[in-house]
Amino acid sequence: MKGPLFYSKILLFGEYGIIKDSKGLSIPYNFYNGALKVAENPTESSIKSNLSLKRFADYLEQINPELVTFDIATLKADVEAGMYFDSSIPQGYGVGSSGALVAALYDQYAQNKITVLENLTREKLIQLKTIFSEMESFFHGKSSGLDPLNSYLSIPILINSKDNIEATGIPSQTADGKGAVFLLDSGVVGETAPMVRIFMENMKQEGFRNMLKNQFIKHTDACVDDFLKGDVKSLFKNTKQLSKVVLNHFKPMIPLQFHELWQKGIETNEYYLKLCGSGGGGYILGFTEDIDQAKKSLSDYKLEVVYNF
Repeated sequence: MKGPLFYSKILLFGEYGIIKDSKGLSIPYNFYNGALKVAENPTESSIKSNLSLKRFADYLEQINPELVTFDIATLKADVEAGMYFDSSIPQGYGVGSSGALVAALYDQYAQNKITVLENLTREKLIQLKTIFSEMESFFHGKSSGLDPLNSYLSIPILINSKDNIEATGIPSQTADGKGAVFLLDSGVVGETAPMVRIFMENMKQEGFRNMLKNQFIKHTDACVDDFLKGDVKSLFKNTKQLSKVVLNHFKPMIPLQFHELWQKGIETNEYYLKLCGSGGGGYILGFTEDIDQAKKSLSDYKLEVVYNF
């Protein structure tokens, strides 16, 4: 048995903001992927994955049947036979490792599933997102359902607000463009749940809520609009502002050793950094108008270009 591949994702804009109804833009990232398999010769990692699937199967059995039902008998039989999720997607890196797993299980075992081939109305997208949110909560405590949605559909998704999402096209890349979006490897694994807890704790303060609305969400929404319009000049102006806001108000989500690097980008305009996913480690997302210059400035780090302007 070998299931179809499900890809990682990158939330270009919208981390934390989408919890409070900012816009967001999520794109598939085909560099990493995962698929359900049955192990011929179990390894330590496949055994670990299999045990996690066992617990997940028990959880899926409890999900509200009015929302979604699964062929639990087949799922449990496959897990007993040694099924695991064979994935190259790094965990705790903000690129949707649990999202791809959720998408794979829904695809394989959900009954009356919504398929990628149907006319994906807004209602169907919201329904899928709700199902995925419920499924992925097993891993994170609270999930928006966006990562699995992106992985399942493998198309860019524009989030206008919680109840308004749509499949979208993004401007095609310029192969020899100097501008780029890149991933910077922090070398540390991040955990989503503690970061979300810090955010929710901060949300109790009026000052933080105002900052979120008047600065963070304002610049996030502008970045999404600029990116989709292909207005690169305005995009970099807004990304710089966003990078500043994150450095000033989301410090716990940025690994300590990157505070200086973050500031340096803002001062030199050689690159701007932002969170990729919930932060705390994993990847950091970078935007630059000159990728060669950024590579020089960040020569001590591993960079992966994900999009060229």
